[in-house]
Amino acid sequence: GAAAPLRLQYLLEPLHPTVHTQRGATATLPCVLRALPHNYRVKWSKVEPANYRESIIIITNGLYHKNYGPLSPRVRLRHSHRYDASLTITDVALEDEGRYRCQLVNGLEDESISLTLHLEGVVFPYQPSNGRYKFNYHEAKRACEQQDSRLATYQQLYKAWTEGLDWCNAGWILDGTVHYPIINSREPCGGRLLLPGVRTYGARDKQKDRFDAFCFTSALQGSQVYFIRGHLNFKEAGQACRNHGAAIAKVGQLYSAWKFSQLDRCDGGWLADGSVRYPISTPRERCGGLPDPGVRSFGFPSKEMRTYGTYCFVGK
Repeated sequence: GAAAPLRLQYLLEPLHPTVHTQRGATATLPCVLRALPHNYRVKWSKVEPANYRESIIIITNGLYHKNYGPLSPRVRLRHSHRYDASLTITDVALEDEGRYRCQLVNGLEDESISLTLHLEGVVFPYQPSNGRYKFNYHEAKRACEQQDSRLATYQQLYKAWTEGLDWCNAGWILDGTVHYPIINSREPCGGRLLLPGVRTYGARDKQKDRFDAFCFTSALQGSQVYFIRGHLNFKEAGQACRNHGAAIAKVGQLYSAWKFSQLDRCDGGWLADGSVRYPISTPRERCGGLPDPGVRSFGFPSKEMRTYGTYCFVGK
């Protein structure tokens, strides 16, 4: 039969393999030794979903350590006692979500544990002002980043589907595959006979193929989105926010305020990308009439139209 998995000699099995955190917080991924072998090293790395490669974050021999890669300025070893090799990440960012490995390198018997850093967040479909299916992979990635979010992982999209995301247009996700989440099977979305689920088109050509994007964002500690009334055009909307010491909100920031601060307004407001949207937590007949909570969109009206208020974002 298959070889039995190696029992851990030195590393303790993590009590909770998933660590839950929020953007801007400090998170610690636990890795504790049961005993200190001679001449050991502990190596932390992150498993990247886009290519399944591992990138090294930190290596220590108990006395000295060295940090590597883009996470370098924000990571340290907790080291609360001599058996502690836990990794602390400060000011957690969206791209920190994912799988981490703590590996004990000890000559012959290397062993490792795997941990997942999970950000509470929200997934939203995104298309630009010129309509659907305009993004190749790289443009989709950039578009999400410009809206204070990043391309969602498959896990994030799947979780959003279980929580009610129902969307007929296919979009890119982080690993370069294309999907769309369906809850109510219907004619234009692959037909009534297909079961609900996250439908997949598989991996596509990142340069040539064009789809929408599924973006993921998370609450940002100490930030706020609020609405300013008025009959403003797009330029005036940006100025109104700046007059209040704020910036016009990005789409990801509005979704985050809707999801985590229950922002609920019946008024369409300008956002940084030139779209006009409004967040509904408590659906009611006169606010768009749809039965489910959500961020509703008026699309991308002419930027000269003086008919909307604006949503402003103030960071910490």
